[in-house]
Amino acid sequence: MAVKTAEARLEDRWRDILSVHARTMCEIDRVLHPHGLGASDFEVLDLLATETPADGDQCRVQNLVGRVHLSQSALSRLIGRLEKDGLVERSVCVEDRRGVWVALTAKGRALHAEVQPLQRAVLQRTLEHPAG
Repeated sequence: MAVKTAEARLEDRWRDILSVHARTMCEIDRVLHPHGLGASDFEVLDLLATETPADGDQCRVQNLVGRVHLSQSALSRLIGRLEKDGLVERSVCVEDRRGVWVALTAKGRALHAEVQPLQRAVLQRTLEHPAG
């Protein structure tokens, strides 16, 4: 049996990470689909719930850009869909007209609270038992 090089082990590890990520995202999509959400939708709601713990709190969209795995334009479209569904509200930053604020609505906060246990259960299953 040939001994794997350090480079081959590194490639194997990278592929394992990608596999766990893909399985996790697919499973999150599957469990959230009946609630009208996908994994990326939930990620934005979850970040907003964390960044804006009280009703009426706002977060700059720019602060979300580096924290979700979407381009700025894809994030903007996603926020637009969430707004259309009544889950978030957008407003223009008074101090900097180029800036946009986003906040969870009561409906968005309630949906997040409802589905968060489902997403966390997927994370627990897939990350604690990544080969399964």
